[in-house]
Amino acid sequence: MTSQVSSPAEHADEADETGEALVGGQRRPPGEKEVRQLDRVIIRFAGDSGDGMQLTGDRFTSETASYGNDLSTLPNFPAEIRAPAGTLPGVSSFQVHFADHDILTPGDAPHVLVAMNPAALKANIDDVPRGGEIIVNTDEFAKRAMAKVGYETSPLEDGSLDGYSVHPVPLTTLTIEALKEFGLSRKEAERSKNMFALGLLSWMYHRPTEGTEKFLRAKFAKKPEIAEANVAAFRAGWNFGETTEDFAVSYEVAPADTAFPTGTYRNISGNLALSYGLIAASRQADLPLYLGSYPITPASDILHELSRHKNFGVRTFQAEDEIAGIGAALGAAFGGSLAVTTTSGPGVALKSETIGLAVSLELPLLVVDIQRGGPSTGLPTKTEQADLLQAMYGRNGEAPVPVVAPRTPADCFDAALDAARIALTYRTPVLLLSDGYLANGSEPWRIPDLDELPDLRTQFATGPNHTLDDGTEVFWPYKRDPQTLARPWAVPGTPGLEHRIGGIEKQDGSGNISYDPANHDLMVRTRQAKIDGIEVADLEVDDPDGARALVLGWGSTYGPITAAVRRIRREGGAVAQAHLRHLNPFPRNLGEVLGRYGKVVVPEMNLGQLATLIRARFLVDAHSYNQVNGMPFKAEQLAAALKEALDD
Repeated sequence: MTSQVSSPAEHADEADETGEALVGGQRRPPGEKEVRQLDRVIIRFAGDSGDGMQLTGDRFTSETASYGNDLSTLPNFPAEIRAPAGTLPGVSSFQVHFADHDILTPGDAPHVLVAMNPAALKANIDDVPRGGEIIVNTDEFAKRAMAKVGYETSPLEDGSLDGYSVHPVPLTTLTIEALKEFGLSRKEAERSKNMFALGLLSWMYHRPTEGTEKFLRAKFAKKPEIAEANVAAFRAGWNFGETTEDFAVSYEVAPADTAFPTGTYRNISGNLALSYGLIAASRQADLPLYLGSYPITPASDILHELSRHKNFGVRTFQAEDEIAGIGAALGAAFGGSLAVTTTSGPGVALKSETIGLAVSLELPLLVVDIQRGGPSTGLPTKTEQADLLQAMYGRNGEAPVPVVAPRTPADCFDAALDAARIALTYRTPVLLLSDGYLANGSEPWRIPDLDELPDLRTQFATGPNHTLDDGTEVFWPYKRDPQTLARPWAVPGTPGLEHRIGGIEKQDGSGNISYDPANHDLMVRTRQAKIDGIEVADLEVDDPDGARALVLGWGSTYGPITAAVRRIRREGGAVAQAHLRHLNPFPRNLGEVLGRYGKVVVPEMNLGQLATLIRARFLVDAHSYNQVNGMPFKAEQLAAALKEALDD
């Protein structure tokens, strides 16, 4: 859904001398509910993994994006396809933070918790600050359901929630009552209770409704009675908020008009942005896009999305395993396509030999790693940044590859274009490191104009490029561009360009098999020099106060780090910030930047992998701050830790 940014509207309530509230400059009619203005809100929807919390949160987010707010989201769901109902491990949640100004994170703590059952309440209550609002589906608070999660007495009656603003709502009963005319079974009607909750929250925060109703009718187009039932439940939730006395106040969060440059925006997730970036790269390169992939959480959405775009020359192949997926992609690269394979950390391990083959063949290949918690199968639906050293060194022999990391969901689009630029220009595989937080999270994205996109067109080899001593003109597949050290890209079937291919070491220039020690040394050093010579932008430093300390990050920690740095500066602290997109090679000015500061702190969602690289490469005593709990940093927690580290 897209929205055009315009000038701010007047939303603030006022009061005249009589004390009666004015809405938009007009006196509120008797009995009309109060509307309060807020600058930001954090809402968390929580329930069983079968309660549709991800869909509910996604629809609320889409309408919020169309309204023009800045936003950031955090979906959080179990790894199991259908986790045990009513249990703590089975709780699925979706948090959305939206505001009338620039924001960077999904928020540390929800102002509003919608709890569909006792498990959802218990799993999330500790995150809700005192005074926060809790909307509870009272129909689910039966003794058995409460006992399953350790409630000996009802938290709705024992006083344990006295510090919160609790709204007990029989969501299930109200939904079933609203859908009586549709002739659905009780079980079928119950499934729409998430839409009732969505309608209620949409009323509370003045969200648009047309998009959701249109979405529901499209989603259930083959079952129109189900579509209309969901629309009815959604409207019933809205009407309940409008008429019940329990909700005396609704809230407005004005559009974030000043937070964005003028343009057309849409809400976008990291995986969707990355998919669009790959398609844009193939169009800008004038090459067909080929994806060879095996489904794996949290990367599968890229395969799903790209499979929808055959009209752009996209070909997708769902292979039988990870090795077949990258093998097919490398074959497509050999054949002249912009080739991609997508996976997560466990899949990178399986693909490692073929990545090494791509290094040896010196062919452009994008390897997209949507990182998740490990080791082994680990935490498929949780986020982590622990594949950096695997991306850098996880192959046999000296097999260097460029490493690129986006920093926000929307930035995944630009990172995909950048990774394609490097792969095509330098004839090398490139590892693109996103993660589960970016992949599933979303934010507004300004749709770029076509003339803003880079020209990625590349030339295939068309004829001989070398003259032998006897005057014979031949094609040498490893004769290099003197600037980039890239070898020519010869498409199979081009007359006169036949050449040997395979994983055994190549002779410099001719590409013939070579076991010569000196040649191997030369080829290893040449491939490393090619990576070292890749042109990447200098590292930009945000340092308005001439700080003595620098916070250095990479990837998805950008939002929490920036939010934490803002908090420190508001409190009078001086701290500089820099964020790396290119991790191999590092920006050429990184050493000089690090040398300016007496202290460097590196927050990471691992045990210090970038900090290890920084210490080794630049002999800088980088201080690590690490978290590996499957969740992104919280800004307040990170700000406190940074202040402590910087004050030492």
